[in-house]
Amino acid sequence: MNEIGAAVIGTGFIGTVHLWALRRLGVRIAGVLGSSPGRGGERARALGVDRAYNSLEEMLADPGVQVVHVTSPNHAHYSQVKSILAAGKHVVCEKPLSMTSGESAEMVRLARDSGRVAAVCYNTRFYPLNQQARGMVQAGELGDIRLVTGHYLQDWLAKDTDWNWRLEPEAGGVLRSVGDIGTHWIDLTSFITGMKPVQVLAELTTFIPERRKPVGPVETFSRSQGATEPRTITTDDSALLLLRYPNGAKGSVAISQVNFGRKNFSAWDIAGSAASAAWGAETPDHLWIGHRDGPNQILQRDPGLMNGLGREAASLPGGHVEGFADTFFALFRQVYGDVAAGGRQPGSTYASFEDGHYEMLFCDAVLASAREGRWVDVRETTT
Repeated sequence: MNEIGAAVIGTGFIGTVHLWALRRLGVRIAGVLGSSPGRGGERARALGVDRAYNSLEEMLADPGVQVVHVTSPNHAHYSQVKSILAAGKHVVCEKPLSMTSGESAEMVRLARDSGRVAAVCYNTRFYPLNQQARGMVQAGELGDIRLVTGHYLQDWLAKDTDWNWRLEPEAGGVLRSVGDIGTHWIDLTSFITGMKPVQVLAELTTFIPERRKPVGPVETFSRSQGATEPRTITTDDSALLLLRYPNGAKGSVAISQVNFGRKNFSAWDIAGSAASAAWGAETPDHLWIGHRDGPNQILQRDPGLMNGLGREAASLPGGHVEGFADTFFALFRQVYGDVAAGGRQPGSTYASFEDGHYEMLFCDAVLASAREGRWVDVRETTT
């Protein structure tokens, strides 16, 4: 891995998580690109990175960079990814892939034509027990999927003094809770069940229509301080979604960034014709398995007790909890294995640009449903 050079665009919370995982993997860090040369240099020094690029062009001209990680605000993904692929680099892009489905459709085409590895960072797939659950569904252990339910709840935007660039449609998109964390849940449950929702009925709510925006910059998940100014909010604080799947299965999910005490609680419950399974991010090393005619089970993450998919995603022995940061390590380990192999391999399970494009189509359907008060098809487009 140390023969592959990586650069990271973005030096905030999630960019730092990417750097941690890359270092653990043994990838050589060529440099970072901040929101400004000054910011980039400051963060590079704080993170122990030798080089801060002054521009994207300077980064892409560096022959020591083979892979670029895009962790910038959503509005920058489209133009940055286009430039990265045009420069012949592999790319790992944070979600959502773009601001619109038109942009994401073009990004799919460009990635396909480039022949480069192109991944979307839906990291929750790589909690080992989520990979385990996918393997169970593929093996028929749950039977035919009937009902998919769950939630994704946070509290970091629960006060009118909480602020982040995601609140601004021009930076984060017109959907906020759905685009930011709801797509994580949709991607994860689609990955596990092997089915993507084909119709959605959505209700969006903005509980805090006016917030206090700090005059200075604010880090993600930090508490704002100092002088503020009032700003009208139009993006969604929460969403309630009903789902229909191609095999006739149904689903529902509650999404919120204003639930006090829920820091980052994603959970799903999948009911099949033979058994059920459930998992939650607050206890990520435990998978509940439900039976009708026998005792229920709790599978504690242990490579020796798991199926092939689960075992491959695990890094530590049973009883040694693997959490949020470990999912990035597992994801990048697979991505960089494909980079070394020259392209995506048949057994790879990370989200593709096609998956990222589907999420943008799903967001289109959510917006249309919320505005029109009806079921809306999630329409696949020709890419």
